[in-house]
Amino acid sequence: MILKFLLVIGVIAVVYFMFIKKKPTLNERKKDTKEKEEIQSNEMVECVECGIYCEIDDTILSNNKYYCSSECLKKA
Repeated sequence: MILKFLLVIGVIAVVYFMFIKKKPTLNERKKDTKEKEEIQSNEMVECVECGIYCEIDDTILSNNKYYCSSECLKKA
């Protein structure tokens, strides 16, 4: 009796994993790789004006250039 029950559970599991479970599509795979390529928040960038390195969260982005402060942005 228990053997039949385990056999039925096994067949259901095989059918589920082979046919019903959604496999990741090609678009989802590309999305995952794009997320890995994006700039991380703890990455350091160089200020164009004074040359110091700051975390990317603390910088000001203007014309695709990073500035450490508004004073450096005004100088440029």
